[in-house]
Amino acid sequence: MPTSRRDLLKFATLAAAAGAFPALASPTVARAERPLRILILGGTGFTGPFQVAYALARGHSVTLFNRGKRPTPEWPGEVEQLHGDRNTGDLSALDGREWDVCIDNPTTLPFWVRDAGEALRGRVGHYIFISTISVYADGSRPGIDEDAPLAAYTGADPLAETMESFRADMAGLYGPLKAASEAEARRQFGEAVTVVRPGYIVGPRDETGRFTYWPLRVAEGGEVLVPGDGRDPVQFIDGRDLGEWVIRLAETRTFGTFNAVGPARRMDTDPFLAGIKEATGSDARFTHVPADFLAAREVRFGADLPIWFPQDHEYGGYGQVDNSRAIAAGLVFRPLSTTVTDLLEWHRALPAERQAGQRAGMSREREAELLREWHAQGEAGTG
Repeated sequence: MPTSRRDLLKFATLAAAAGAFPALASPTVARAERPLRILILGGTGFTGPFQVAYALARGHSVTLFNRGKRPTPEWPGEVEQLHGDRNTGDLSALDGREWDVCIDNPTTLPFWVRDAGEALRGRVGHYIFISTISVYADGSRPGIDEDAPLAAYTGADPLAETMESFRADMAGLYGPLKAASEAEARRQFGEAVTVVRPGYIVGPRDETGRFTYWPLRVAEGGEVLVPGDGRDPVQFIDGRDLGEWVIRLAETRTFGTFNAVGPARRMDTDPFLAGIKEATGSDARFTHVPADFLAAREVRFGADLPIWFPQDHEYGGYGQVDNSRAIAAGLVFRPLSTTVTDLLEWHRALPAERQAGQRAGMSREREAELLREWHAQGEAGTG
């Protein structure tokens, strides 16, 4: 997503510092027919803990490989922890070990995939790479499917990119480097690769605050600025739906590439906000403000008004990505009301100073100013 390109490292730092974990014990689920040995690269970020909890509930054994820098959840079962550093190429903790599947959550740099391939060659049967819909070359086109052209890397060698060079041009490199990492995954692991391309990942544990802006704002009530005419589509996926589906892909050895976006059917802005209003019991009143009015006042679509873009925007296709292949492969979505309710419960359990720090979206003062201007323009036009 365009905002995550700019803010990726900032959000990662915030998540690492948060230290707030919801209960990770999964609801009662059936045991898998065959227990797997699962290696998760990362595992303590946003969706990793949901993968771990679901895998344990299904009866799998789980090993995590990471630097050990993040707060560790209280896992609902036994989890093996290995430490190393992919930035420096230290994967020695993986030596001599075998796993049925490797899930690679945090990779942005292609050399991380190369090194994982070299360390695990012949000792892992399935590699699942978590990518992003930002790999697509044209984010404006509705109905983007998995075969659409990808963003091209224009540098000399994607394997030479480091975290330092990535930080210097995050907006320009995020999508191309993820696409190059996908290609490197196939070079290293052949046909036994699954590429998962999520859009906005939301719900409990989301430290970006992008989706969270809307439930918090609607729950507060009063007049709420709604961008556009209410008919622009939005897409997102609950982190738990994503994490659990990834484990099921491992169980079924499902290879290929999948757009992991929801909901199951198109959801426009008005039904989205109405669903939040119903879930929160809010008295919010919605006022539509045209996109051109907002653009003229330098409102940043996707940032000041998160997860939303007008359909004619360069990222307008991000609300209309084709998810039919993923649904056919078993991706399911919990109701919007569940995501909203659980997200707010998690957020309200955070320390007071964290709750007070708005991470995304416009300030209430800015929203009120724009609404005053919009109403004044309307009144002047009818006077």
